[in-house]
Amino acid sequence: MSDIEELKARVKKLSARATNAKMNLHDLSEELPVDWEKIMDVAQATHDAYAELTAARAELKQAEKAAAAS
Repeated sequence: MSDIEELKARVKKLSARATNAKMNLHDLSEELPVDWEKIMDVAQATHDAYAELTAARAELKQAEKAAAAS
């Protein structure tokens, strides 16, 4: 599998993880004040998932740009 294909697969996996984290945060917010103690942990997990996804998307974009230039 090429580097670009591997990056696309990674982005897809991270996108699913980020969406799941977003839904966990959403579900937690709808249940408040129940489990309010979990807000910071769930929010941090969501933040981390989207940060990793954003970085992977940027890496993929750079790889595609480099491949197109060669």
